[in-house]
Amino acid sequence: MTDEQPGRPKRRTFTKASKARILAAFDALPEGSPERGALLRSERLYHSHIEHWRKQAENGTLAATTGKPKRTPTLRNWPLCGLRSKAQGRGRQARVP
Repeated sequence: MTDEQPGRPKRRTFTKASKARILAAFDALPEGSPERGALLRSERLYHSHIEHWRKQAENGTLAATTGKPKRTPTLRNWPLCGLRSKAQGRGRQARVP
């Protein structure tokens, strides 16, 4: 047994060429066929990936993924958060919705 913590799994990334290859293979199969599901399972993808990539290809913005998730806003970035922390510091007299 080791004291090392297992590392966080690395996100998969897809190049523009691999996205285009998967889209072409998916579109070449008949609609509603079980082969489409088999392709998604073999690539470990969801149909939403195909929809998103297809929309990107139509817009001309199909690019390689970086593997980094989009940054979600934290409470510190929200404008009312500062007001809430000030109100909490003064006690229960001030109520901020």
